[in-house]
Amino acid sequence: MRVLKVITDMFLPHIDLSELEDECFSKILPKVVTMFESMMKEILDQVGGLSSQNTELCTLLRNILQAMMQIVDALSTCVRHVGSFSEAPDLDAIRSLPTCILKVLRETFQHCKESEVVYCGRLSLVADLLQGLFKEAYSLQKGLLELLDRVSFDSSASEEDISDIVSVIHSLLDICSIISNLDIALHANTWKFLIKQSLKYQSLVEEHLHHGDICTSLCENLLASFQNGVELAEQIQIAGLQEATQNPEYKLFLKTAKMCRFFANTLVHYIKEFKFFLTKYCSCFHQLYLRVISKFPPSLCAPTLTRALCEELNAAALVPMDALLLQLLPLRAFAEVALQQDLRLSPEHELPQCLLLLSTLSQLSTQPEEVQQLWYTGSQFSEETPRLPLYNALFTGFRRCYRERKVPVLLPGVMMKGQAQANVSLHHHLCVQLSASVAALSPVYFPVLERCLVDAVLQADTQTALLATDVWCFTARYGSAELCLHHVLIIAQLVKSCTNECYKLFHMGLLLKRMVFLMTPNHQMELVDHYPPSDVENLPIWHHILLRALSQDARHRVETDIIGITQKTLNEWQNGGYKLGQVEKVNAVLLSLLVVVKGKSSPEEQCVLSAMKIVTQLWLRMSSDQVQTHPVLQCTLQLLLSLSALLVKNMEPQAISQALLCVEALVSQKCADQVLLAALEFLASLGKIFLPPDSQGQILPRLSSLFGATLADTSWVLHQHALEAFSHFAEVTNHEEVISQSLCIEETKNKVVNYLSKTVNPQEATETRLQRLKVETPEIEQHNMKLENVEENVCNKQAAEAVSDSEPSPKRARQESSAEKEYSCYVQTAERALKALQALTEGGAGTKAPQPQWLQSRLQELQSLITNICTTRNTT
Repeated sequence: MRVLKVITDMFLPHIDLSELEDECFSKILPKVVTMFESMMKEILDQVGGLSSQNTELCTLLRNILQAMMQIVDALSTCVRHVGSFSEAPDLDAIRSLPTCILKVLRETFQHCKESEVVYCGRLSLVADLLQGLFKEAYSLQKGLLELLDRVSFDSSASEEDISDIVSVIHSLLDICSIISNLDIALHANTWKFLIKQSLKYQSLVEEHLHHGDICTSLCENLLASFQNGVELAEQIQIAGLQEATQNPEYKLFLKTAKMCRFFANTLVHYIKEFKFFLTKYCSCFHQLYLRVISKFPPSLCAPTLTRALCEELNAAALVPMDALLLQLLPLRAFAEVALQQDLRLSPEHELPQCLLLLSTLSQLSTQPEEVQQLWYTGSQFSEETPRLPLYNALFTGFRRCYRERKVPVLLPGVMMKGQAQANVSLHHHLCVQLSASVAALSPVYFPVLERCLVDAVLQADTQTALLATDVWCFTARYGSAELCLHHVLIIAQLVKSCTNECYKLFHMGLLLKRMVFLMTPNHQMELVDHYPPSDVENLPIWHHILLRALSQDARHRVETDIIGITQKTLNEWQNGGYKLGQVEKVNAVLLSLLVVVKGKSSPEEQCVLSAMKIVTQLWLRMSSDQVQTHPVLQCTLQLLLSLSALLVKNMEPQAISQALLCVEALVSQKCADQVLLAALEFLASLGKIFLPPDSQGQILPRLSSLFGATLADTSWVLHQHALEAFSHFAEVTNHEEVISQSLCIEETKNKVVNYLSKTVNPQEATETRLQRLKVETPEIEQHNMKLENVEENVCNKQAAEAVSDSEPSPKRARQESSAEKEYSCYVQTAERALKALQALTEGGAGTKAPQPQWLQSRLQELQSLITNICTTRNTT
């Protein structure tokens, strides 16, 4: 130590700048580093025995620390001497100095950082010297950075110079990782210098820098400071200290927020300058964005903070995220990460991902053509990394935000002149932003948009399909009338091609229903001409169209065609002997007839009278026994009930009685929910009429029984609809005895009273609800995927069958023909009727009511009919 001090104090001032490296630094400084490291090792070896009683060891360790301080001081003298020259030094004139000093600084800061662990409970014995050592090192680093800032070299620099400056930058990066929790100012200044040097010599060092380490460290520091800021803000909020701006906690929060803003802006600047060297780290940037956004409203895991605290955090992290995204947009690697087909995210990152894509969409209009193509079109070739088109990814992101849609989370709405800005749902927010994007979309990307809209409408999540429908309707309305017609014709063909009831048909039908409203009268007539309702094959299209959407001419044409085809189909069914195999055609025309009846307000209109005649005719053909046996007749019953609910004021008591008999037969067994819902709709409508006295004894008891049974149903959906139906009936009926007779069970009565009183059930706690939604989310998604897989399998099967049509079919086991099914059906019906008659005659033997006189003669006629059937069968 004495020799080092003599050299730095006595000899160093007399050595010229050009001779410092060769005559002094290169010979002495490596030995100084070795000596410093040996002192550090000596401390680590001896510190285990340190105690207040062991004065000898305590003195030894304190002497070592003092010697280390002297070394740091001697190095500071070297830095001051080099800085005293008026001319800026060349790097090769002081090459050993930065390298050795940075090694000493790293060892010093590392030792100070680990001091609590190293010295354990004996830190107080050396705390003063450690504090002094840190201050000396702090001063030394400051002097070194100021000296290096004066050094400069141009593009003609040697490989050795470039290697040296790169080594300095990497050493400073290593020191940054050590001092991050030691001193905020030191940490920030070190990073500033590191970035400044990287940019100063960018063209020389960009291919040699460890860009991944630098960016990863910046991201980690940004997240750490941001998380600390959020935690401090929550503590201030809980303690109610947000008004006390001079409070130590609040001051620390402001410092932390300032560091967060510094790291965010530094990262953005670094990415801007070195973006094409950072493609490997786009996944890291993507995760950074999601983690930051997830801590801000409307994210469900965002803390509730005051406006002042939120504004500080917004400025520190949220605002820089927009700038970060802007720098990342041109990078193909980032687009591939953000637009992955099967992106697996934690639940709290689903909404941030959706908002990231939405922010991307809003910024694309200002981007170059190649950037727009990168995001709008998705991957085009098999050798590319697969990525979704942006619109497709947005609809997928919205679908995954199940919890946020159910809560629902609220986002800022559009600012409108003269109105305060309102908060809107995620659906509303996306719909507005997507529509605005469509309005500004280049025509070259319109086919991509159309494909994305089709995909979104045909997927299983109904709310996502509804969002796509909203955007599609805007697209059709914003575009030309010809575009709207073109889309409607395509959608109608898709609806027609759906051969079975499924979610796709429901979604496409909803879209078609809304699109027809946007058509011109001439184009509506063109739709009618293209798909005339008089053709049975086109009826599935008209099932989904509201007639009030049509012009008067188009509406009259559709009504006339549907009434005509309905009557024709029923006549054919009647003339054919009411065969069961023809019922599906009857159901198809009844569904179309329901569309016509729904569009009529006056019960006196001719089409309503025609519909009533058809409905009455069918009710008289319905048999409760057959309805229980054949699912296709349950569908017929459902349609008849829906029609009857609309035409109830024109119905005869006989038809009403038959309808209730069929409903009663189904309520006693497990049948499809949609049939029961149609039945409830019909029961509610009966409150609008007054039954003749001679029919009341037959109808009212059955009506009370049906209300009592449905009100006691354990399914919450059916129970809720039963409550609504009963309340509607009770509000308008004149047959008040039905009300009391329906509520014989006390529990049912209490539920009805609570419903009518609008009694509110206890509200679910927010945390409990969020936890429930978190559990529901994967189950809903699995259900949707299952639906899509079933549809895909059906399509694959149909495609396989189409391919194999040209090949001979393999032999199959003999199956029952349609004629045999009809024989079986009628025989079973006759058998059930005869058994019921037998039970009636046997049960009635001990009663006062005698058998009707005509019974024996009718039974003999039936016997003769059976004999004739057997004879006819044997002779043929």
